[in-house]
Amino acid sequence: MGVNCLNPHVCVSRGPVVTGQRGCSRSCPQTGLFRRRGSCCFPASPGVFGARVLVDARDKLGIPWQYSENEKHGMFLMAFENKAGLPVDPATFQLYVPALSALWGDSGIREAFSRRSEFQLNYFPSKQDILLARKATKGIVEHDFVIKKIPFKMVDVGGQRSQRQKWFQCFDGITSILFMVSSSEYDQVLMEDRRTNRLVESMNIFETIVNNKLFFNVSIILFLNKMDLLVEKVKTVSIKKHFPDFKGDPHRLEDVQRFLVQCFDRKRRNRSKPLFHHFTTAIDTENIRFVFHAVKDTILQENLKDIMLQ
Repeated sequence: MGVNCLNPHVCVSRGPVVTGQRGCSRSCPQTGLFRRRGSCCFPASPGVFGARVLVDARDKLGIPWQYSENEKHGMFLMAFENKAGLPVDPATFQLYVPALSALWGDSGIREAFSRRSEFQLNYFPSKQDILLARKATKGIVEHDFVIKKIPFKMVDVGGQRSQRQKWFQCFDGITSILFMVSSSEYDQVLMEDRRTNRLVESMNIFETIVNNKLFFNVSIILFLNKMDLLVEKVKTVSIKKHFPDFKGDPHRLEDVQRFLVQCFDRKRRNRSKPLFHHFTTAIDTENIRFVFHAVKDTILQENLKDIMLQ
C-alpha cells in the first residue's frame, strides 16, 4: 500500500507532501519507533542549556576561571529554570545575554568546550532526543512499515522549493496523500525568499495538489503539525494580523484551529469527498501512533469503497 509524504509536507500513501520545516521528517521515522515544536525562539534554548553544561563541566574538570567575577555569571546561569521542552522566549533570553557573553569570553569556559569529548561520556540519545533533532529531507526517502499486518510504503519528499520538482515522479500507483503543514507558522515567512507567508505557501501547494485531476480518486489527508507550538503561539501572536479575514478570538485555540481547517478546505473544488484532517505533534510518539492508526483506517476504508465501485 502506498502513501506519499510531500513537504510542505506531503505524504503520499505510497508517501507525504509538505513545505519545508513542517515536521514530516520527525513523523515518518516514528513508524519505526512503534515497532522497536520552527519558532523564532528556538536558537535561544540550546544557547542557555549548552552554556549550563559548559559551566558544570568546567567545575567538574577542575578548570580555573580566567576572571573570578565570572563565577557569579556561572551561578546565575545554573539557577536558570525552565519547563522541559519549551523554548526560551526572547525577553527571558535577553536577561542571560550579558552572562553568556562574559562566560564565552573566559578561557576556562573555552577550555571546557575544547575538552567536550571528556564529559557526558555515558550519554546515549533517547527516542525523544532523536525526535527533537531536526533533519531536513533531501531528495526522496522511503519508509516501509507494517501496521497490524498491513504493509505501507511511505515516501517522504523534501518540501523546500528546490526539492519540489522531484514530487511527481513519486505519484505513480499511490492510494493516499498525507499533506503535512505546520499549524504554527501563520506569522512566519519562507527561508527561500523571506517574503512569502509560510501558511499561504502551504495553502497554494495544497490547492495545486488537491485539484489535480490525477488525484481525483486519491484520498487526501491533511496533517496540521506542530500543535505544541501552536498552543503556545496563539497565546501571544494574533493570527488576525496576518490573516485579516479571520473571525473569532485570535487567542482561542479552537477558533484558530477551525480557521486553519477552513482555509485548506476552501481550496478544494471537488466536494464529493470529505477532507480528512488531524492536528498532530510530531515529537509526541503517542499522538503520532494514534494518528497513524486513524489514517490507516481511513486509507483502508477509502480503498474498499473504490473497489466496491469497480
